[in-house]
Amino acid sequence: MRYDLIIRGGTCILPWCEAETDIGVVDGKIASIAVEAGAEAAEVIDARGLHVLPGLIDAHVHLRDPGNPAVESIPTGTKAAALGGVATVFDMPNTKPAVTNTEMLRWKQEYASRESWVDFAFYIGATRENTPDLAAYEQFDGVCGIKVFAGSSTGDLMIEDDDGIEAVLRSGHRRVSFHSEDEYRLQARRKEFEVGMPYEMHAVWRDAECAFLGTRRIVALARKTRRPVHILHVSTEEEYKFLQNYRDIATTECLVNHLSQVGPECYHELGGMAVMNPPIRDQRHQDAAWRAVQDGMVDVISSDHAPHSREAKEKPWLECPSGLTGVQTIVPVMLDHVNAGRLSLARLVDTMAAGPARVYGLQAKGRLTVGYDADFTLVDMKARRRISNTWLVTPAGWSPFDGKSIRGWPMATIVRGRTVMREDSILGEPQGRLACFLP
Repeated sequence: MRYDLIIRGGTCILPWCEAETDIGVVDGKIASIAVEAGAEAAEVIDARGLHVLPGLIDAHVHLRDPGNPAVESIPTGTKAAALGGVATVFDMPNTKPAVTNTEMLRWKQEYASRESWVDFAFYIGATRENTPDLAAYEQFDGVCGIKVFAGSSTGDLMIEDDDGIEAVLRSGHRRVSFHSEDEYRLQARRKEFEVGMPYEMHAVWRDAECAFLGTRRIVALARKTRRPVHILHVSTEEEYKFLQNYRDIATTECLVNHLSQVGPECYHELGGMAVMNPPIRDQRHQDAAWRAVQDGMVDVISSDHAPHSREAKEKPWLECPSGLTGVQTIVPVMLDHVNAGRLSLARLVDTMAAGPARVYGLQAKGRLTVGYDADFTLVDMKARRRISNTWLVTPAGWSPFDGKSIRGWPMATIVRGRTVMREDSILGEPQGRLACFLP
């Protein structure tokens, strides 16, 4: 048999084992995971010494498009993803204007299909006005799900009350994703804090109870309506312990920053470049996050890539916007955690490929199996590099991991059989497609 592409000699992370095998690709799909001796291909990649992973997925990014291209855009953000070993991204709806109606849904479909370097999906933002239409909107091509900001948002994207959240959960049937900080507690405590206080006060204001209260309320409504929910960026020990009892109705996401940085030290070191929502917390909560990764509680690990300009991030606390860059650095940082023994490479694949596919109903991605999309992230687990702001292509131009020494590096990103990145170089032209989901 003749293949379009053969990846030879790599150590492949298959769903059932790790094996050194040759993978064959035809028409953008995996055609064989045991290519016969003597087979030929139009392109052959020598992967000896490398691990071959399913194309990794960052299921939580803010590419700010439409918005401010001086900070980020779909072309720059998806190029960053490809350079960082990410083959598919799921983009959030809180753009300017927000993705909340048919006009913006159609725009996003067309624009991303033309400009994305990797495969692409996007969330619909739930509002009080569009709640009756969400059941129809979640069926649009490329839509990974509904996103509800139950706290920490502005304008019509905020739905903080139980009646409003319940109405969203009764419109449609696919899993709904939540930013679950409790807006009532945030506002009630706001008067205790002033502009210019130390950045570490961010974790005091947006405390563990703020997140835990929001999650308890959302899960209760999920149980009431029998609608599955996905709790984004779980950040507290209390939430993880609570969610253990609701695995039938609630899945969980953990962020790379909550696994990699700890307060208050990060605020002393980075200032506003450590400010995100929910905040980076102390060691107790980070330890709980790692336990949740190791015992299977975490379904998805994401970056919550949410860039702002350096000038904005250098403002005093409370004027400094929340959000960090991360789509280009998540894979190297997580590979470094693998080499440190904090999780296995198979568990990394579970949380950044198979997990997102399972949670969101993503079709034909997330596993190295015949018939699935030929998406691959090739990594060198022995490579030693240092993350540098000069490596980034995000226009914002900074990373909270700048200067971090890393062991383990993405060497190639392949999307549907097409090599998009090879050894830190972008190849070809943008040819990303909208990802497909269960109806």
